[in-house]
Amino acid sequence: MFELIPAVDIKGGKCVRLYRGRADAVKEYFENPVDAALLWQDKGATRLHVVDLDGAFDGVPANIRIVEEIVKRLSIPVQFGGGVRTIDAVKTLKDIGVDRIIVGTVAVENPELFLEMVETFPGGMVLGVDAKDGFMTTRGWVEKTDLKAVDFAKRYENISIWGFVYTDISRDGTLEGPNFEEVANFAKSVRKPVIASGGIATEDDVIRLSKIPNVVGAITGKALYEGAIDFESVIKKLKGDL
Repeated sequence: MFELIPAVDIKGGKCVRLYRGRADAVKEYFENPVDAALLWQDKGATRLHVVDLDGAFDGVPANIRIVEEIVKRLSIPVQFGGGVRTIDAVKTLKDIGVDRIIVGTVAVENPELFLEMVETFPGGMVLGVDAKDGFMTTRGWVEKTDLKAVDFAKRYENISIWGFVYTDISRDGTLEGPNFEEVANFAKSVRKPVIASGGIATEDDVIRLSKIPNVVGAITGKALYEGAIDFESVIKKLKGDL
């Protein structure tokens, strides 16, 4: 079953969204991110996507206590990303009950460390493929590399990662619609499951993503917080109830 996964992005202890991943383009939606998490669970979410934006930019998770409270208060699984660059961070997140941990920068800059992370949490690590113009970016999407996203992902196909979160950062937080062509190209190029992220603006965007082979879920944030899509309505459409 295709999952539509609400995003709770945390910066300065609050639930916010960025525009195109820029730290200086922030809009606050909830004073307490736990309230946002509970809202989406109450509306029928089957999984939550939590991002520590402070961690993504600074390289050290800064909102672990909030994440821990979210995991404790929710009955649905929580996946997490943002600044996970040490084995200790993986162990801490695993210990507080995070279901999946998304890592991108370490996999680019220190492949041996990423492999050790996977050994620490087999089946629970997810490779975050944050792409711009088809190339990988790192360190909170700030630094663009010369690595092609597909080639990079294939390096890790044969180890025990869960799969991939593919984010087109040029679309993230823009409500311009996903880059369907790039998502489809990536998804058909890898064997492990793909979750798409970035740019969702309408319910039709979600339905279209759900029909791309090997795309098993999509993450959305701004479209939900701005009311561009109705979460309960699109979930019914995905189930075929509407």
